[in-house]
Amino acid sequence: MSNLKHTFIAMRPRQWIKNLLVFAALLFSRELFHVEHITETLLAFAAFCLSASAIYLINDVRDKEEDVHHPVKKNRPIAAGKVSVSEAYSVAVILLLVSFGGSYLLLPLNFLLILGGYLTMNILYSAGLKKVVIIDLLIVSIGFVLRAIAGAVAISVSISPWLLGTTFFVALFLILGKRRHELITLGADGANHRSVLDEYSKEMLDALLIIVTTSTIMMYVLYTLAERTIEIFGTANLVYTVVFVVYGIFRAFYLIYQKQQGGAPTEMLLSDRPLQINILLWIVTVSSIIYSGAAT
Repeated sequence: MSNLKHTFIAMRPRQWIKNLLVFAALLFSRELFHVEHITETLLAFAAFCLSASAIYLINDVRDKEEDVHHPVKKNRPIAAGKVSVSEAYSVAVILLLVSFGGSYLLLPLNFLLILGGYLTMNILYSAGLKKVVIIDLLIVSIGFVLRAIAGAVAISVSISPWLLGTTFFVALFLILGKRRHELITLGADGANHRSVLDEYSKEMLDALLIIVTTSTIMMYVLYTLAERTIEIFGTANLVYTVVFVVYGIFRAFYLIYQKQQGGAPTEMLLSDRPLQINILLWIVTVSSIIYSGAAT
């Protein structure tokens, strides 16, 4: 029973929150109350959760020696020796079989292709691309975009390129904040944990964060003002939700720079009440605007 607990922890279920991005298409396509599409989106969410957990297990095996040097990651079940390498690989294979098998049987073929692309990209990342400066940032960010696209493919709807762009820049913002935190926290030992940290500097990451912050806000503003967006929703009121995006980015910026909480974006989201309230208000406001437009 204890080993099952450690294996489950190694699957990092708290990270499944990232896969909620598959619900974006359900919300913005006005299909939020369509039972069949809700079911398909839940299946897509489950598939990504299982695949992501398999990837985490594989990555933790490959990163075992580096994680031992990290003040927090050394306590991960695989790095701490609580889950063996063979057990991790066995569970990863089972998770992938269930994820891909279920997707093949229950979801569109294109979803399976995207899931396969997500898996391939992460395997390449773990195999060596994580050590390539800039590319390591882009791959993680693209993974978030693939989640959003997968959610749209699962229910056979389109999703705005502007919205995908916003997703990309938000993800890039978070990964840059994480790299900055690692660089500052680990100091000279950073390369022992993540070799690519030698290629970054605090000044470089600070500059990139400013660029990405600006790009995120601009991308979302362009989405709300796009002619196609206004045409689909029958209203231009979505622009008023920009205030929530601005607050969310600024709040995250504050947590990264003033509170030194950028090392674990998921934990930052799960622990910061103002950020949680802001996201909830954004969802409620967006839903009210686009679904009231549907009613008229």
